[in-house]
Amino acid sequence: MKLSVSFITGLLTLVLNGTWFVHAQQVTVLTKDQAMAQMLSANFGIQMAQNEQSQAGNNASVLNSGYLPGISVASGASYDLQDQEVTFRDGSLNVVDGAETKRLNAALNLNYTLFDGMGRYYNYQRLKQTEKLSGLQVRATIESTLLQLFTVYFELARLSENQTVLKQVLNNTQDRLNRAKYSFDFGQNTKLDVLNAEVDLVNDSIALNNNAQQLVNTRRDLAVLLNDDLNKEFAVDTSVAFLDELSLDAFSEKSHTDNVRVLIAESNKQLSAFGVKFQRSLELPRLGLTGAYGWNEGIFPATGFATKNISSGFSAGLQLSWNIFDGGSNRTALKNSKISLENQELALEEVKMQVDRDVANAYGDFLNRKRAYQLLRRSILTAQNNYDRSLDRYRLGQLTSLELRQAQINLLNAKMNANMAKYQAKLSELTYLQACGQLLNVPL
Repeated sequence: MKLSVSFITGLLTLVLNGTWFVHAQQVTVLTKDQAMAQMLSANFGIQMAQNEQSQAGNNASVLNSGYLPGISVASGASYDLQDQEVTFRDGSLNVVDGAETKRLNAALNLNYTLFDGMGRYYNYQRLKQTEKLSGLQVRATIESTLLQLFTVYFELARLSENQTVLKQVLNNTQDRLNRAKYSFDFGQNTKLDVLNAEVDLVNDSIALNNNAQQLVNTRRDLAVLLNDDLNKEFAVDTSVAFLDELSLDAFSEKSHTDNVRVLIAESNKQLSAFGVKFQRSLELPRLGLTGAYGWNEGIFPATGFATKNISSGFSAGLQLSWNIFDGGSNRTALKNSKISLENQELALEEVKMQVDRDVANAYGDFLNRKRAYQLLRRSILTAQNNYDRSLDRYRLGQLTSLELRQAQINLLNAKMNANMAKYQAKLSELTYLQACGQLLNVPL
């Protein structure tokens, strides 16, 4: 299909100047550190994890430990209205119609467990361990979200660099179209070269257009992670610096002590150990202290021996209980707790082995992708040199437009593949740091 010059010119103008995806104004550059700081303060998932950690902290406070006594206040009042007939031992009779009896009482009660087989202690330790586990889960959420953040951040950086490359390709294709039209006007080539250039210009325009839309979508993805305005305009830092390989290799030795998955597995094992000890404590006797201060007042009718009685004072007592046999339910629970502890020990060993595998795989992936990036960077020089030479020969009429187009595509692929390899290598490095437990400890 023949494309008109006006159509090509209009399409090029739209691509280069369309305000819906190319913005002439300067936009703020969101650095990696700024993105991390905003994520830590505003990300929804991290905020929810931190709230759960606060709940675990509340549960682990002394107010929820069982170590404090229980104090309660009770009071009551009663009123009786009765017709009474009372016969005394001497045979006399006393009859009262509408006899009133009033009783008032108040008491301050104290209950405190002196000894419960250390169950209170182990339960408190279990709550403290749960708080520690919640903190580790927050860290795991932060690390996972951080990797997600940089996956999107680097994708945005890749698309930004691709946008520059695609614009350059489009400009080169436009120059080729202009040269083909001039040559055709002066009879130096056929109309076929013009048509080929027009088709290539359309394809390059579409590629640039599609990349621009992906860039806008990815920017919104990043805004969601940052809990920011979806329509906010910003650019990202496209520079990447890799850590020294000797330093990276040394991090692997710390994976069993710093990896968050290992720490969580160890925390779960400790929780199960406290669970076993708590179940054992239920087999021991319990000793409690009770105390009270009470006040009582009664007003009685004439049929009683006394018309009024007031008493107040302290009372205290000890209460010993021992559940010697409960039908075997506690013994069953103890056996199951021991099995749970054994499972957590096995889970810990499994996690350690998985972490060793993840560390080895991530380090190998990083080295492989970093080497691929270095090779692709060198291939850009070769592809650029090949394109420049091809362009010179094309201008001299020694090369066809199809051959020049192939050199142009080779250069485009080299640059875009190098962009992808650069960010894939960096993400592999971050994955390795996470496996070693160092993702939050080193500058990224």
